[in-house]
Amino acid sequence: MRQTLPSSIHATSGMPKVSFGRGSYLHDVDGKIYIDGSGGPAVYCIGHGNEEVNAAISAQLERLAHGYRFQFTTDALEELTEIVAGRCGGTLKHMVFVTGGSEAVESCLKLALQYQTAIGQKTRRKFIARERSWHGNTLGALSVSGFLERKLAFEGALLDVIRLSPVNAYRPLAGAAAETLAEAAAAELEQAILRHGPQNVAAFIFEPVVGAAGGCVPAPAGYAKRVREICDRHGVVMISDEVMCGAGRTGVWRALEADGVEPDIMSVAKGLAAGYLPLGAAVYSEKISAGIGHAPQTGHTFTGHTACCAAGVAVQKIVAREKLVERVAAQEGRLRALLGEAVAGISAVGDIRGRGYFQAVELVANPETKRPFAAEKKLFMRVRQQAFDNGLICYPVGGNADGVNGDVVIVAPPYNASDAELVEICDKLGKSVRQALAQI
Repeated sequence: MRQTLPSSIHATSGMPKVSFGRGSYLHDVDGKIYIDGSGGPAVYCIGHGNEEVNAAISAQLERLAHGYRFQFTTDALEELTEIVAGRCGGTLKHMVFVTGGSEAVESCLKLALQYQTAIGQKTRRKFIARERSWHGNTLGALSVSGFLERKLAFEGALLDVIRLSPVNAYRPLAGAAAETLAEAAAAELEQAILRHGPQNVAAFIFEPVVGAAGGCVPAPAGYAKRVREICDRHGVVMISDEVMCGAGRTGVWRALEADGVEPDIMSVAKGLAAGYLPLGAAVYSEKISAGIGHAPQTGHTFTGHTACCAAGVAVQKIVAREKLVERVAAQEGRLRALLGEAVAGISAVGDIRGRGYFQAVELVANPETKRPFAAEKKLFMRVRQQAFDNGLICYPVGGNADGVNGDVVIVAPPYNASDAELVEICDKLGKSVRQALAQI
């Protein structure tokens, strides 16, 4: 039986043409102004049109656009490596720079396989991942993702991945409560490893704060530490996917830092160069580097692209100099409070959750039972269009409850958004949600 799912890929027809961006605002060719309440897809973390970043890119292009990684190293590559290693801390000192989040995750998966092969564990080929997670659009990254709408067309051609339940305090595993969720979810991971045989499992990949597929769902307290213990006990590589929640988005530069855990390998992308040029990275630990013993067998022609690295250097210098990660941490409570005030009195609000400047509102048909609206109502798409009409860019997503049904709206403003801009974002969101609900 064919499944019909709402599409978030072509949510609008006749899209407006963007003209330019400045700070937290975008302007289309007809003169309409939009406040960017989600940084696009949680990318534009220092806003648009930053002259310092543009100048750094221009200066690099005047010297050299790209020094091919198998022929040269470059100042930009070396400086960004040092910056990222410093921000990650611990033993995460090695990295492969790529041109986006999907490619970063793909490299993480390959690094895990290369490591297991190098240490004599070549039978370890299986990956474990969670439902209601999103790891990217390449076939490997798509394989470990748990986002039905985005996978349906490719089923049958993807890797066979071991699946775990989502880890969501608002919708906990059957038999678990919010306070017992961390242990129950960790136990599920260990049972899956034992059931399939530790000798067959290469790695476990998860998002510390689930992004698009779940709607800013933080790992419950203690979960990541238990995952670290279980992976160590069974020789499984721990991969933290921080493409969306990393690079300062959640109030710490490395999202798992808040959980007191260091992964073996992590992906980072969106906020790394803030969308000024395409950039991502697979970052890995001393243990993984020592195990591999030589150059990682991942990357492409544009790996370590010089101008892209220069953009990353410029963005990260601004983030550090202006203490923007610290600002996100300090302002988290204010953003959450503004969201709460904006949607106060809306009976369909089931949950407001997230970390830092990565917050979401979940809308439900019945707050008592947490029953979602039927997918056919396409509420998340209505919110997106209504917000756009109101001059707000936000990030609504569907299917978060069970893969088909469910509606969340993600807010991920620039780290340097002003207090007045945060108020505008939340006020316009509240208005848009009310208008969309009135339509159904």
